[in-house]
Amino acid sequence: MTQQHIVAQVSEIPPGTVKLVEAGGRSIGVYNLHGKFYALRNVCPHQGAELCKGLTKPLVASSGPGNFEYEREGEIVRCPWHQWEFDIKTGFMIVDPAMRTKSYEVTVETFGVSVEEGNVIVHM
Repeated sequence: MTQQHIVAQVSEIPPGTVKLVEAGGRSIGVYNLHGKFYALRNVCPHQGAELCKGLTKPLVASSGPGNFEYEREGEIVRCPWHQWEFDIKTGFMIVDPAMRTKSYEVTVETFGVSVEEGNVIVHM
């Protein structure tokens, strides 16, 4: 059975930021990426660090030696302990997709005419 937890007002999580919340007894990072919301369990599966307290970075891609580009700005979170990187949209580890942290479905419900009046809801 899916549980819903109202965790924030939309205005509390501006684009490009994360808010740490408690929902269902779990610490969760709710990210606003370009106006769309994503939620990850705030636990690195490697050794339990608070993953969502890590830096958010772009994905570094390379077409060959000495060549690199930044893609997907702000969509990768880096564990603060050992620098393991995870895709905020999916929870999968960048270099080994078999490793992941839990991700949650997020919806925004509005009450009134302005999205700013709405709530961010995490489904568990």
